[in-house]
Formats: sequence, C-alpha cells, structure tokens
Amino acid sequence: MQLVRKVALITGGASGIGRATALLFAREQAAVALADVNVDAGQRVADKITQSGGRAFFEPMDVTLAADCQRLVERTIREFGRIDILFNNAGIIRRATVLDLSEDDWDRVMAVNVKSIYLLSRAVIPYMQKAGGGTIINTASGWGLAGGAKAAAYCASKGAVVLLTKAMAIDHGPQKIRVNCICPGDTDTGMLREEAQQLGEENSRFLAESAKRPLGRVGTPEEIAQAALYLASDASSFVTGTALVVDGGGLAGSV
Repeated sequence: MQLVRKVALITGGASGIGRATALLFAREQAAVALADVNVDAGQRVADKITQSGGRAFFEPMDVTLAADCQRLVERTIREFGRIDILFNNAGIIRRATVLDLSEDDWDRVMAVNVKSIYLLSRAVIPYMQKAGGGTIINTASGWGLAGGAKAAAYCASKGAVVLLTKAMAIDHGPQKIRVNCICPGDTDTGMLREEAQQLGEENSRFLAESAKRPLGRVGTPEEIAQAALYLASDASSFVTGTALVVDGGGLAGSV
C-alpha cells in the first residue's frame, strides 16, 4: 500500500498507460481523479475502481483548455481534499514530416502534449505548496531524447516535456514538489496501433518492427504504470528532474 491516504489526478486515464496507472494507484490505496475526452471508457475505469472498494471519479475534459483544467482540480480538492500526485499523461501523436504536417496538427500536438502540462501544473502546484509538497509526473517519450522518422511534431513536443520537467523540478524543489517524467518506448496501446494506421502500415508488421530492441518486445501499459508508481511513491523521495527511460533497451545504443 505505497500510496495510502494519497490523492492522484491522472489525465488520459481512460485507456492505455493512464488506465493501467489509475488501476494500480487505486490498488495501492490512492484516491484517483481521472480525466479524458473518452467519456464512456473513462467512466468505466472509475466504476471499476469504486466497485472494488476504492475511491475514484471521472471528469470529461479537454486538457488544452484552462477552464477545464481548473474545473478538474477544483472538483478533486472538493471531493478528496488534496492533490498529492499529478500525472500529466494525456497525449496524442501525428506521424508526419514538417512538409506533410498541417499547421492545425502541429498546434494540436503541442497543445495536448505540452500546454496541458503547463495548465494543469499551474492549477495544482498552489495546492501542493499549501500542503507542504507533492509529486508531478509527466509522460514524455524515448523520442523526447532521440529523434524519430516522420514524427516531427511529436518529437518536438516530447523534447519540450523533458526540459519542462527539469525546469519545474528546479523551480519547485524548494517547496518539496518533485517533478519527473517517464520516457516510454513503444508500448502496446491504442496509440501504437493508431501510428500504424497513420503510416498506412499493417498492424502486425508495425508491431514487429517496434519490438526490435534488446528485450525483443514492446512494453505493456502495466510496466509503464509501475514506473509511475515508483515516481509517485516515497521510494523515489530523492528523485527529481529526471527522465526515466522505460523502453526495453531501445535507446541503449544512443549517444
């Protein structure tokens, strides 16, 4: 029970890494506030937690809108009294070069993947300061540390997440707020299959290519959730400003 009496706010909580993390945090005794644009799937996750005896609610929202972010934070404080953990996990991908990428897609990727972290952190940090500390976890990517083909906006956004994480860790460490990010490699989620579709590739072939790393497979959402649990718990009490790579060795040969 590593998160007993803790309150976690998780964006992108309806599926994939967010869903796995919400379920794991609940098993570790955290109360969980979930947010996503997928209303039905998000509500199912919250219901699964409450039916198992945990505490959770789901809030539909657009993480790129300041009013939605503020509403989510205020509801979390109203229902659970505090926010100890913020997991900025919402994200999207558009596979394209700068020549093929529309301006609208560029703006949307940067808004969902980067601006949302700014908006939610800005809303949450004052409550963490009053409580004497907290932890913020941002979902970056291996492609935030090394570039990838036909993913210009995504790479740019995740590189921004890595350095935003470090800047926030410097700014808010004195208030005992730890800020870290996870850099997953290819993980078996709906987003990975969406990439195949965007590139016009067959799923099985795309997944086989994604598995070409030292451990010989893609990751699971549950494995990334375990990394989030480490960063959320007191086990990482002296860890801040780090980009934790969880990628089966995919970046092991990078400079």
